[in-house]
Amino acid sequence: MKRGRFITLEGPEGAGKSTHLSLLAERLRAQGLTVLTTREPGGTRLGEAIRNLLQFDAAGESPVPRAELLLFLSSRAQLTERVIRPALARGEWVLSDRFCDSTFAYQGYGRGMDVAELQMLNAFATDGLMPDLTLLLDITQEESLRRVAQREGPADRFEQERATFHRKLAEGFRALAEKAPERIRRIASDGPQAMTAEAIWSAVAPLLQ
Repeated sequence: MKRGRFITLEGPEGAGKSTHLSLLAERLRAQGLTVLTTREPGGTRLGEAIRNLLQFDAAGESPVPRAELLLFLSSRAQLTERVIRPALARGEWVLSDRFCDSTFAYQGYGRGMDVAELQMLNAFATDGLMPDLTLLLDITQEESLRRVAQREGPADRFEQERATFHRKLAEGFRALAEKAPERIRRIASDGPQAMTAEAIWSAVAPLLQ
């Protein structure tokens, strides 16, 4: 059986990852493909418990940066082994809302950790698994903050970070895209939703051939 494809969607807060992941999944299913969608952190029972620890301080205290990193990697290790690799082996296409590049951007560029060290730790957590394609949804910082402010419910730990942190994130994602242009496709997502969706499809369509 032919191995499936692994596609991740990345970007700053409010970039539209969840929306465009759903739209892309529908379009791929219309092509007759079996598609599994997931998210990070999360995607497993363990991962969802870690998500609450990371985003909403469910333990009653905020994790220090190194603990934050290790929690993300723990969630990813569980998701990779229990969900992503089995689905790919079955020939399914896997779409994930965030994966390794968020670690490189948030903990690397945002928290100031060494990106090369993060890449080694990530390789251990995933046993070397990398996406076939990463779609970087890129928006201005102003649009990112505007969209986050319009969301219902309480803001999570990362949404509450200072503007300087979010600026570093955006710069980090763009730097990652420049270093890996064969894998990471940068797509403007601050315009009309339909335009962004078509740009995403143009990047994904070659994988169908």
